[in-house]
Amino acid sequence: MRKIGPDGVETLPSARLIDVPAAPALCRRTLVERARWEWRPADGGDPAALAEDFLAAHGVALHDLARPGARHDPGGLCGAALYVSAAAGALLAGAAPGAANPADLPEVAVVVYGHTPTPPPAAPAAAGWWLGDWAESWTPRQHADAVRAVRAAIGRGNVYQVNVVGHAAARYAGDPLPALARLGALPGARYGGTLTGAGWAIGCASPETLVELAGGRLITRPIKGTRPATAAGRAELFASAKERAEHVMIVDLERNDLARLARTGTVRVDELFAVRRWCDLWQAESTVSAAVADGLGLADLLRAVCPGGSVTGAPKLAALDRIAALEPVGRGASMGALGWVAPGRIDLGLTIRTAAADGDRMHVWAGGGITWDSDPDAEVAEAAAKTAPVRAALAPR
Repeated sequence: MRKIGPDGVETLPSARLIDVPAAPALCRRTLVERARWEWRPADGGDPAALAEDFLAAHGVALHDLARPGARHDPGGLCGAALYVSAAAGALLAGAAPGAANPADLPEVAVVVYGHTPTPPPAAPAAAGWWLGDWAESWTPRQHADAVRAVRAAIGRGNVYQVNVVGHAAARYAGDPLPALARLGALPGARYGGTLTGAGWAIGCASPETLVELAGGRLITRPIKGTRPATAAGRAELFASAKERAEHVMIVDLERNDLARLARTGTVRVDELFAVRRWCDLWQAESTVSAAVADGLGLADLLRAVCPGGSVTGAPKLAALDRIAALEPVGRGASMGALGWVAPGRIDLGLTIRTAAADGDRMHVWAGGGITWDSDPDAEVAEAAAKTAPVRAALAPR
């Protein structure tokens, strides 16, 4: 964890490998921080535009995503980490940000990296890691009541689906980064890794692509639908009309989000309801893509896709209103975006299966999509199943 000393100078307990989710694998041992920008609501302004301008000022030009990127320079600039919280994403979408962030984190962070010819030595093994008991922000009954409230809103015709998320926190002592790194190493974590700042750190084990730019196409891979990773669980997920309906609603939402950014007629569903494994769970994933329109910039992209549809619901703005009214604690580092940006390349994961540490507490979040057919008790159990591997990875060893 990075800390600021009394003289205002950042101090590090030891040199650390840069392990930002989606950073180029061959560069990770040679990355060095060059510039950093963090945003909180009190700072004002449009964080998407400010992030794009900051990146451009430091050599990462993303004003026109249709333009091919420059050849990668192993001796110069590499790219940047980009983090956008769920609350910041809601603001970008024009919705209420919801309850306050329970963790002391920025809502947006951009860190620009170059290369160093002298990689830092490996950090020594941490000792004395202690994590206290988890304190839930709501009881199972309150969680189930929130599910019932969403079903009532669906019955009134206000929404079709709403993602409901719970939070828990635990006191800790010691260096949280090794625990967060274990989280990032969980099997199936397409966006596994960490990002740190002064007094905060995020660990991510997300399997879900919020948005990727590759070969002139924008790609999103929404995940919706979960069962235990058994033969019976896989068969049940394929057979569930409720899970398929929930999934297809989000695929349609993602198609609409990409259509705002795409060349006319280029949006397509490349894969629908493919079942894949993450830790001890089966999850249904689809792939939606579109050709990027000329003149589209990073700020435009963030406003269109944040927060991700699979963690909001449909219609997105109406779902965000319900989320703001129902969830007692903010989503913090979860249900946002974290990944890598560089000229000609964007790869942002949706921060599910994510934990965050501030000065004295570790925070986790988990939830699921609620439809008319949702069973409140089953939804509570599903959220517990999703957070169990995260909590296990963070536990003392």
